[in-house]
Amino acid sequence: MKQLLHSKYYWIFLLIAIVILNWLAGLWPVRADLTAEGRYTLSKPTRKLLSGLQEPVNIDVLLSGEMPAGFRKLSSSTNDLLEEFKTIGKSNIRFRFIKPGEGMNDTAKAVLYDSLYQLGLRPTNIKAQTKEGEAKEERLVFPGAVISLKGRTTAIDLLQGVSSEGGLESLNKAEALLEYKFANAIKQLQQDTVPMVGYLDGNGEPVSYQVFDLIDHVLKKNYAFRILPVDSVTIIPPVFKALIIVKPVKPFTDAQKLKLDQYVMQGGKIIWMIDNLYAEMDSLQRVQNEFIAFDRGLNLEDQLFKYGVRINQDLVQDLNADRIPSVVGSVGGKPQIQVLPWPYFPLLTNYSGHPVAKNLDYVLSQFPNSIDTVEAKGIRKTVLLATSPESRILATPARVSWQSIQSEADLRTFNKGAVPVAVLLEGNFPSLFNNRLSAEQKAEWQNAGQAISTLSVPNKMIVIADGDIALNAVTEKEGPLPMGMNAYTKYQYANREFIQNCIEYMVDESGILETRSKDFTLRLLDKKKLEEGKTRWQLINIALPVLIILAFGFIYQWLRKRRYQKKS
Repeated sequence: MKQLLHSKYYWIFLLIAIVILNWLAGLWPVRADLTAEGRYTLSKPTRKLLSGLQEPVNIDVLLSGEMPAGFRKLSSSTNDLLEEFKTIGKSNIRFRFIKPGEGMNDTAKAVLYDSLYQLGLRPTNIKAQTKEGEAKEERLVFPGAVISLKGRTTAIDLLQGVSSEGGLESLNKAEALLEYKFANAIKQLQQDTVPMVGYLDGNGEPVSYQVFDLIDHVLKKNYAFRILPVDSVTIIPPVFKALIIVKPVKPFTDAQKLKLDQYVMQGGKIIWMIDNLYAEMDSLQRVQNEFIAFDRGLNLEDQLFKYGVRINQDLVQDLNADRIPSVVGSVGGKPQIQVLPWPYFPLLTNYSGHPVAKNLDYVLSQFPNSIDTVEAKGIRKTVLLATSPESRILATPARVSWQSIQSEADLRTFNKGAVPVAVLLEGNFPSLFNNRLSAEQKAEWQNAGQAISTLSVPNKMIVIADGDIALNAVTEKEGPLPMGMNAYTKYQYANREFIQNCIEYMVDESGILETRSKDFTLRLLDKKKLEEGKTRWQLINIALPVLIILAFGFIYQWLRKRRYQKKS
C-alpha cells in the first residue's frame, strides 16, 4: 500500500477506486434522513405500493422554467420526493419536469391548457424573468402533475386544499402533502375495482344541483356510486362499503333506524351530516331581518347518543368566519355594500392532527350545531373539525339576525373556545335495538338474510353537525360551483378535500391516508434577532473565513520553514 501511495501513477488507481465506488453506490444506494420529522422518509404503505408496481408509472410535473421562489422550492421538493419514489419503484417510476405549452403556437397551447383544466388543474398567473436584465413576463403556471398508468390518466393539484393566503406556511403544508397526493393517485390508477359508496335517500336529502360537486367530482370520480332509497330495501346491502347521509329534513322512522343500526353492526361505515335546527339563508332573505331557528325533529338523538355523540340544539358563531355582502350604510339613497365576515358561517379547522383533516385549509360551515361526546364503552372519539377559540354558542331558541353583533359587549362573549363540529368515532358500537325487538321482529329480519346483532365488529363512523358542509352553491350565470366556494369572493375552501378524506378513511385499507399525518417544521429566521445581530453575523460569515484561511497559510508556511531549516 505504501509503495502504491508513493508511486507516480497513484492518481490512476485513485481514479479507478472512485469510479468503482460510484458504480457500487448506484447499485445499492444508501440514504440517511437526518431531519427530525423524517421529511425524506417514505411511509410503509407508500413503500409497499411502489415496490408492488407491475407496470411503469409516467409522471409529468408541470413545474419547470423560470418561476417565483415559492414555486421553485415546491418544484425542488417534488423532485426530491420522486427521486425517493424511483429508489423504491426503480424502473417503474418515470418522471420529468416540463413547462406546459413550451414551443407550441397559441392554438395548440390553448387546447393543452383546456385539457389540463378538464383534468382539474387550475392555472396561476405569475410574473417571471426569463433572462437577466429583461423585464418580467406574465405566464400561467399549473402547480400540478399528470400521472399515467395502465392507459389511465389522472392529475393532481399540488396546492389543492391548501390556503392560497398563507404564504410560506401554505407552501410548507403543500410539501407535507406531496407524498400522500402522489401515492394516492398511483393507488387509484392501479385499482381495477373500487369500493361501492351509497348516498342515502328517503328523508328529504337533497338530490338537486346542490350536491352536483359531491356526486360528480367526489363520489362518481373515485368510487362505484349508487343512490340508495332507504325504504326500497329490507336490509342495507353489504356491498355498500360506506353510506353518506347529507342534510335530512324529515324524521327517521324506527324501521329506517333499525336498518342503519344493523348496517353499522355488520361493519358498514356511515358519514352523518346532520342539521338539527332549521336555519337557512333563504329564510333570512325572505324576512329581511331575523328569524328563530327551530328543531327539525329528525329523531336521531337516541341513536347517535348510543354511538357516543350528541348533536346539540344550538347554533355556533365564530369571529373567524366566511364573508358575505352586507349593507353598511347608504349614500345618496343607494345602499353601500361591503363583504364582511358573518359569524353564522364559521371557518373550521383541525387541532387533533388526525390525517383526515391535517394540513387542510379552512372548511366552510353554515349554521353548524355543536357536538358533545358522551360516555360509550369501547368507543374512541377524535375531534376532526372545530371552531376557533373566538366562538360562542346560541342555545335554543336560537335567533338568526343580520346584525348578530351589535356592541363591544357582544364581541366579549365570543370566548367559548374550540367548539367541536365534526367527530370521528371508532370501536365496537352497541346496538340501539338491544333488548327492544320482539321474537317475531328478529325472525322477520333473519328471514331477510341477516341475523340481528347487538354489538358491531370493529368499525368507524364520522358525525358532522352541519348538513351544508358537502353542498355547493348554485348561481344563475355559472350553475353549480365547487363545494366550499364562496359565490361572492370566489374563494374555495377545503370542503371537497375534507369530504374526500373522510370517505377514503372509511373505505381504504391500504393506509395511504396515514401519510397525511406528516408534519414539516417550518424553520424561519427570527427577523428581530437577525436585525439586532446583523453586524456580528456579517463578521462571522465574511471576515471569519478570510481570517481562518490567512491563519492556515501562516501556520503552513511556518511549519514548512521550520522543517527545511532543520534539514539544512
